[in-house]
Amino acid sequence: MTGDPGANPAAPDLSPQGQAFGEGRVYQASGDQVITETHHHYPSATASGDARRVGPVPWPAPDSVRTARAERPPRILRDRHEVCAALLVGLNRGGGDVHVIHGMGGSGKTSVALWAFHEAVSHGMVGLWVTASDRMALRAAMLAVAADRGAEPWELTAAYNGQRAAADLVWHYLDRSPQPWLLVIDNADDPVLLDEGSWLRASPGGTVVVTTRRATAALWRGAVLHRLDVLPIEDAAQVLRDLAPDAGDLGHAEAVARRLGCLPLALNLAGTYLSRQLLESWTMSDYHERLQDDTTGLIDQGADAPTGDSRHLVSRTWQITLNALTAQGVPEATGLLRLLSCMSPDPLPLMVLTPGAVAATPLYTLDPPLRGNQVEAALRALLDHSLAVLQEQSNGPHNEAVRCVLVHGLILDSVHAGIPQEQRHVYRRAAVDLLAAALRTASGSIAGPTQLLRLISPHITALLHRADPATAERLVTLALSATRSIRDAGDYGAALAMATLAASTSVRYQGDGHPAALAAQHEQGDLLRRLGKLDQAEQLLRQVHGQRSHVLGPDHPDTLQTAAILSQPLYLLGRHDESLSWLHQAIEGQRRVLGDDHEETLRSRALILEFLVDAGHSEEFTREGPATVGACERHLGPDHPVTVIAYSNYAYGLLHTGSPEGAEAAARTALAARIRLHGPEHPLVYSATLVLSWALMLRGTHGEAVGMMREAVQGRERLLGHDHPLSVKARVLLAERLIAAGRNDEGRQLIHTDYAEAERIYGVEDPDLIRIRALEA
Repeated sequence: MTGDPGANPAAPDLSPQGQAFGEGRVYQASGDQVITETHHHYPSATASGDARRVGPVPWPAPDSVRTARAERPPRILRDRHEVCAALLVGLNRGGGDVHVIHGMGGSGKTSVALWAFHEAVSHGMVGLWVTASDRMALRAAMLAVAADRGAEPWELTAAYNGQRAAADLVWHYLDRSPQPWLLVIDNADDPVLLDEGSWLRASPGGTVVVTTRRATAALWRGAVLHRLDVLPIEDAAQVLRDLAPDAGDLGHAEAVARRLGCLPLALNLAGTYLSRQLLESWTMSDYHERLQDDTTGLIDQGADAPTGDSRHLVSRTWQITLNALTAQGVPEATGLLRLLSCMSPDPLPLMVLTPGAVAATPLYTLDPPLRGNQVEAALRALLDHSLAVLQEQSNGPHNEAVRCVLVHGLILDSVHAGIPQEQRHVYRRAAVDLLAAALRTASGSIAGPTQLLRLISPHITALLHRADPATAERLVTLALSATRSIRDAGDYGAALAMATLAASTSVRYQGDGHPAALAAQHEQGDLLRRLGKLDQAEQLLRQVHGQRSHVLGPDHPDTLQTAAILSQPLYLLGRHDESLSWLHQAIEGQRRVLGDDHEETLRSRALILEFLVDAGHSEEFTREGPATVGACERHLGPDHPVTVIAYSNYAYGLLHTGSPEGAEAAARTALAARIRLHGPEHPLVYSATLVLSWALMLRGTHGEAVGMMREAVQGRERLLGHDHPLSVKARVLLAERLIAAGRNDEGRQLIHTDYAEAERIYGVEDPDLIRIRALEA
């Protein structure tokens, strides 16, 4: 430093007198100073070239931001045409766009971003790749982006040390980049990390692509959103064929794809596993069969080993999100997903999870606990992090909309496998209680019980498959209630499947001959009869009656109920006397044990009205018919199902005894009540339609009789199937109505087509067939 010789020494001139050049510094001081300075000199970045070279930095930085830190993408990207086209538009525009690709773990978000990255680089753009999985990694990588785009080392050091706004520095250089660029911010599952540092911005210099599991975040406003879901089945199967073309044909690939839920991660792992076997050569059929034993474990064997990245493993990828939610103070999300994992991947009505339903269930015993007021926050967290989605199901008979939550099957499998063994029965019992409450609501619903039953049933089935000794009793009771509700709704096939599974579950955990197992087998037998499998129904119901007699006693109400139901397949098989014997035995026992006017007694009394006239017991019918109808109305009410059975069977008997006017009135009463009870599309409605059609024919109203009979035929074929015994009988009876109306050719054609089959099913002594045989002659 130089001084002014004329200056007063007591007032030194503190204005700078020296100049510094290059890496130099200027210091000035008053008095004695000891200054120690250490310099670290880095070469200046060159302004030319694709990659700018800088010296080492005093913080951990990625080796390169020019290389995508992701696994190799699929050779062919299937069913991502829309998002790829949108990204190409953004790249061609040259800048200003922010694209957010969101979806559940394993849906292929990173693969799409990697495709865009390679597209950008191949067209001369600068590709930059940043991982946003944690705060420090994001900050270091973004500063490395700034260095790549020309930031000086001293600027980077100042930004890292908090002496300069780091994000401002990064975006200053990105905005002024001499080359267009694509910046991928991968795994941005916590948008707070991007928001708190203001790391996410739009820039005229290039395009930003973010991948995230977060479906909604305030930070995404203004961005172009792309939701990725599972693949369509055709594309999912083709992914497997792309990776393992020799393992099976397209049909086998579709079977595996369905089992994997068409999730891209699972498909790629499965295809990779099949393609690189050395000691074994599994086909896709082999793989599909072994998936039943350990789904997630087998899928994970397709990952590169060793791997520390849970995102590449089906068994662990979703635990990343659950751990993050727990760290954010929402451990209930784990509890709710564990609860859902006890059920099916089918849509679950939100009514199952309402605060009232949850409050009535001891969910506080779960670990972590889940209380009614926490379910809403937990569900929102699952939705927001793409672990669940909302759907509206609206294909019920009245097109009513039911809001549902949907979780992918592989998420449910892997989460359920992670529940501690000692907690599994607690979660399953909670699920049973919630579904039982929902079933009670569905059974009492006027607006759409069939729709709610259809939605609840798969979850009861899933629980039956997961049954254990601690939950079997409650679960079988729930399944039996569901079976009866589904049966009453007219879906006999679904009811039979539920009853069969409930019976096998009860036998496995409660033992053969347990009352619950026998109750389920009783329902099986009744449903086999309704579905026209008469020989199987008779065999099973005889077996159940014998076991109930032994276990419960011959006069137990359940034993008597089976005797009454056994009479029906016997009747339909043409064994009228034997049928009447069983039904008389049931009625006598029920009158003795339950009383003459008990619902079950009245049901049996209503059933026998149809059988009496066919067996030639007209006097008994004339005596019992009016008394039974009157007792049903008096004790059960006009709209009770048993009362409606009594009216319908009474109408049928009146037709046989030559009283068509009274039969028409009773048949119209029965038809109107069945429509009120069951809706217009139910097998019992078409049975009542058939009886009314016959009454109209006998009264000479042939046109209306033929029209109603056609409705009965079409309805039975639609609901029960073309070859069901009741459908066959209905077609033969339609022939009778056609001939009565003078349309002989059409009627005789139907007789020619269906009479022999009807006679084989019902026997030559069936009164309807005898009448039609005489008509044909």
